[in-house]
This record gives sequence, C-alpha cells and structure tokens, in this order.
Amino acid sequence: MVFLSVGDVGWGDELLAGLGITLLLAFTALPVGLFLGACVAALSVSKQRVATTFALLYTTIIRGLPELLTLFMIYHGVGLLINQLLKWLSPNNGYFEFSPFLAGVVALGLVFSGYAAEVLRGAWQSIDKGQKEAGFSLAMGRLQIFWLIERPQIMRLALPGLGNLWINLVKDTALVSVIALNDLMRMTNIAVGSTKQPFLFYLTVCVLYWAVCIIFERVLGYMEKRANRGIRSHH
Repeated sequence: MVFLSVGDVGWGDELLAGLGITLLLAFTALPVGLFLGACVAALSVSKQRVATTFALLYTTIIRGLPELLTLFMIYHGVGLLINQLLKWLSPNNGYFEFSPFLAGVVALGLVFSGYAAEVLRGAWQSIDKGQKEAGFSLAMGRLQIFWLIERPQIMRLALPGLGNLWINLVKDTALVSVIALNDLMRMTNIAVGSTKQPFLFYLTVCVLYWAVCIIFERVLGYMEKRANRGIRSHH
C-alpha cells in the first residue's frame, strides 16, 4: 500500500490531483453540452424545415462518431485550423498550442449535446399541447410560456435521461488521457509505468470511478425525487 500513500514515496497525491482534473473537466463540459443540446432540441421542434434538418444532421453526426475520434478531430483539427489562420493573418505569428483541457471540454460537450438534444426533444414533445394554448389564451408570450410552463416540465421529464448521460460523461473523461491531460487515467498510466504495479493502480482507479459514479447516482436520485414531488404517478 506504500505505492498509494501521499508524499514523495507514493502516488496517492498524484491520483487525487488527477481525480480533481477529471471532475473539473466533467463539470466544465456539462454546461457546454447542456446549452448546445438545448439549442439543437429547440431547432428540432421548430416548424422550420431548415432548422429541423440541421438538428437531425447534428445529432446523427455527433452520435455516429466514436468519442475518441471526436476528441482527436477537435484537438488536432481545431489546433491546426487555428495555426493556419494565425499564419494567414501574419507569417510572424508563433505556434499556438491548443490546450488539451479545452479540447476535452469541447469534445465531451459536443458528445453530450448530441445525446442530450434527443432526450430534451423527447421531453419537449411529450408535454400536453393544451398547456401552450392555455398560455396564449392568457395573453402570455411564447418566451413566457416556455420559461414558466414548458421549461420546468422539460427538466423534470428529461432528468433521468440527462442523469445517465452525466454518468457517461464522467466515465468518458478517461479518453482525454490520450492527449496528455493529467487526468486520473493518465496519472494512473504514469504510476503503472513507474512502479510496474498495473493491477494495484487499475483496481484503485476502478474503485475511485465507481465511488464517484455511486455518489452522483445518489444525488441524481434525490434530484429526481424532488422534481417529481406533488406529481401523481399513473399505474
């Protein structure tokens, strides 16, 4: 167990620092994914053909690409594009290094948004249309109807699906270790390479990921229970 101790001898502090980066990455990617997913969901329920077509293409492409490939395309592709643009603007511009953390946030946010858009669209379409008509009859604007009537119901209906996507997002952060971000998985690989104790470290990381996911599942369960208070269940 000396390998897992905190200090110069063990790797405990490095693993905890990696866990901190992992959680920071997940919590930063979440609002990005939710915002993009909500925008795409709004387009998908629009009456405009162009908007619905764009939403369908977006979700099909994002969900059709492996997460790792999306990460590589963002990290290498966007980095290359920025450097090409800088050179085009001025040949004297130096090399811009695209942050692995930022690339991870963008890639994981995009992946989350592709699935979240479908969850939110399903929730949106399941709301009784009579409520919107009632809002119009009370001289409420479209934005008021969405914010006061539709939004709370969408979040309640979408919460279980979004909760599952959040758990997947936390686990998907492990992919970012391949672009040299010092997250939990990368620090574990470094520790294994240094100590030649793969079973000990990978088992420890399994327990850490499992514990984190269990905590989040408990929190999500509480949020679902709170969101459904006062709602009569139909059997």
